[in-house]
Amino acid sequence: MAAAATMAAAARELVLRAGASDMEEEEGPLANLEDELVKEALKTGVDLRHYSKQVELELQQIEQKSIRDYIQESENIASLHNQITACDAVLERMEQMLGAFQSDLSSISSEIRTLQEQSGAMNIRLRNRQAVRGKLGELVDGLVVPSALVTAILEAPVTEPRFLEQLQELDAKAAAVREQEARGTAACADVRGVLDRLRVKAVTKIREFILQKIYSFRKPMTNYQIPQTALLKYRFFYQFLLGNERATAKEMRDEYVETLSKIYVSYYRSYLGRLMKVQYEEVAEKDDLMGVEDTAKKGFFSKPSLRSRNTIFTLGTRGSVISPTELEAPILVPHTAQRGDQRYPFEALFRSQHYALLDNSCREYLFICEFFVVSGPAAHDLFHAVMGRTLTMTLKHLESYLADCYDAIAVFLCIHIVLRFRNIAAKRDVPALDRYWEQVLALLWPRFELILEMNVQSVRSTDPQRLGGLDTRPHYITRRYAEFSSALVSINQTIPNERTMQLLGQLQVEVENFVLRVAAEFSSRKEQLVFLINNYDMMLGVLMERAADDSKEVESFQQLLNARTQEFIEELLSPPFGGLVAFVKEAESLIERGQAERLRGEEARVTQLIRGFGSSWKSSVESLSQDVMRSFTNFRNGTSIIQGALTQLIQLYHRFHRVLSQPQLRALPARAELINIHHLMVELKKHKPNF
Repeated sequence: MAAAATMAAAARELVLRAGASDMEEEEGPLANLEDELVKEALKTGVDLRHYSKQVELELQQIEQKSIRDYIQESENIASLHNQITACDAVLERMEQMLGAFQSDLSSISSEIRTLQEQSGAMNIRLRNRQAVRGKLGELVDGLVVPSALVTAILEAPVTEPRFLEQLQELDAKAAAVREQEARGTAACADVRGVLDRLRVKAVTKIREFILQKIYSFRKPMTNYQIPQTALLKYRFFYQFLLGNERATAKEMRDEYVETLSKIYVSYYRSYLGRLMKVQYEEVAEKDDLMGVEDTAKKGFFSKPSLRSRNTIFTLGTRGSVISPTELEAPILVPHTAQRGDQRYPFEALFRSQHYALLDNSCREYLFICEFFVVSGPAAHDLFHAVMGRTLTMTLKHLESYLADCYDAIAVFLCIHIVLRFRNIAAKRDVPALDRYWEQVLALLWPRFELILEMNVQSVRSTDPQRLGGLDTRPHYITRRYAEFSSALVSINQTIPNERTMQLLGQLQVEVENFVLRVAAEFSSRKEQLVFLINNYDMMLGVLMERAADDSKEVESFQQLLNARTQEFIEELLSPPFGGLVAFVKEAESLIERGQAERLRGEEARVTQLIRGFGSSWKSSVESLSQDVMRSFTNFRNGTSIIQGALTQLIQLYHRFHRVLSQPQLRALPARAELINIHHLMVELKKHKPNF
């Protein structure tokens, strides 16, 4: 009953709370609608008191209905209350469990931190032990001498691969022991004795092997490149000696230098001696100069001169010695050339000698750098210790030969051979020969300049009156100059040199002066011009065969030839057409000055010129053509001169026509006898020779 009373009280309380809430919910809209309801009631005339009581009655009915509903659901409400109470108990137990779990987690996290600290300490100890183990392992490996190393060093031949492998291992262990000894490692004393005995044994075997290879150089007819290649294969042997026994390494190097130095000197002395035996017997002498006449007599005891002095100044095929194919061609073999009775100019011998020197020097320098482990100044010093005597001997031989050499073309070709060989050495990265090339050029350039100056002086001092009979054909001295100049210009074009051009310029001035001196010996101006044109044309033709068209020499002689040709044409036209030329010039001068009226007094002269030209121009042109073809050795040049003369004649006659068209001479009866210009041109073309 008490429970029922409690439930009833709770229900009433809930109903009251619900009613209150319902009233609160309804207050809002009633309050909001109050004014409108009042206004509506007033309009309709409803009694508000009656309406209020009706509303209260409805609220009471609703309250009672709500109480009945709560009473009907009392059992469910009680069940819900019990469930909520049970849930509170469960949640309380869960709270207790979670609290206990939180305390357990706190203790576990502290244990984890402890374990982490212990793990970090263990890792540090492990790394330290591994580092110590690695260091100790390296130390032990570096100090321990395996039996394979001992067996290979003591028993294996030096040429076997395993000896080289174990020698490198021995070198590494010796270096490791020296390093540890410097650090004060006591364990090194245990292996020092073994390593020293192995090092002495290895040094002994290596010394014997290298000496054997060096002594093999001394055998006659030995190709020393083969032992050098074998030494390069075992170049670590010398590196081992250098690191472990410097005295023995120095002994090996000195022995190599002494042996190879003697071999090179002996080889080149023998080669030079045999090479000079295949030189041409006829060589230029001090009297074989450009300005020396061919008829010069020599003493009774003088040596016979060249069969033709002109060959000294001609390049011919000699220039091929500096072509890329010939420059690096195989060297000459003297005994083969002697059996075939072959002879060569000096520049060919010079090329062969220095190509052999270049090839061997490059190979020797690279061998020294690689085998003896040197570079820079040390490599230069060692190279010159080996090749110095050979280079000195070669320079002395060249100096001795040049003292009696008067072949300028040969010397100039030798200069260009040296310039090209110097470039080849630079491409091969061998700078050791740079000083030698400079010394060779220091011998060749002064000699070349001296020979050229001697030729310049010989032309300068040549007396035309001592050259025999005069001839309008090209002089042999100018031909020599043309051949010589074209030879030097063609050679110099490959590697231009300003010194050469200056020397050639001096020679050209002297030759031009010489040509003028010889031309002055002719009595008539016409012969002088023929001589000058023939010589200028010949020199120009020879130069254009080898030199470039825009070279200074070609341009200079082209200008001289054009000037003398124009003068000769005027000289050629003067005898048959001199009167016509004089009248045309005088008349044009009068017309230009405004004195054309004075031409009226020249009617008789003009008539005579018209009739004289009409009657004699064909024979005069024929005679002129024959005279030109007889005077010039170059028919092409003669044809050009004839064509120039005929062109100038047409221009002259055309000018004559224009003078006669002036009012003062327009009524002249003789004008009807003038030859038509076009007809004259057609007729003159018939006299033009074709070659």
